[in-house]
Amino acid sequence: MEFSKILKTVVYGLPLLLLVVSCTNTKPKYTELLNSETNLIIGQESEGYELTKVQCYACHNPNSPSHDEIIAPPLAAVKMRYGRQYKTEVEFVDAIVEWVMDPQESRSLMRGAVVKFKTMPKQPFKEDEIRKIAMYIYNSQLEEPDWFDAHQEEMHKNGRMGNMNN
Repeated sequence: MEFSKILKTVVYGLPLLLLVVSCTNTKPKYTELLNSETNLIIGQESEGYELTKVQCYACHNPNSPSHDEIIAPPLAAVKMRYGRQYKTEVEFVDAIVEWVMDPQESRSLMRGAVVKFKTMPKQPFKEDEIRKIAMYIYNSQLEEPDWFDAHQEEMHKNGRMGNMNN
């Protein structure tokens, strides 16, 4: 079989297969969004990145000068923590969407962040936008503040999940 025929089969067959599989639920899933034209590129050109910049970086600023000057944990920390709990993209994206749609202290995975910053306020974002943001976070190398590595080492040494007193 020619390479061009194989390529056409993959390019046209994979989205069709994903569409058929995703039609079993009326709620938009990450596979539908992944196949949308705006999310074919993961990185700074993607819609997920633009949404993250506009809707998340006001609080989760990766360029904050210190841990004391940020008003929410950097998204790199969110990715790290959620990535430990939710191994697949589907689980990760669904968990982020669930949290952002209805943040409750009792369901927080980042207890140290809740102690320091309080629970994230409920945001007026649309679910499909949150999914695109979560997909971007999962699939991208996120920018980290300069102080991030030292803070992570201090907070998580000896396998601890965080220092609740800080």
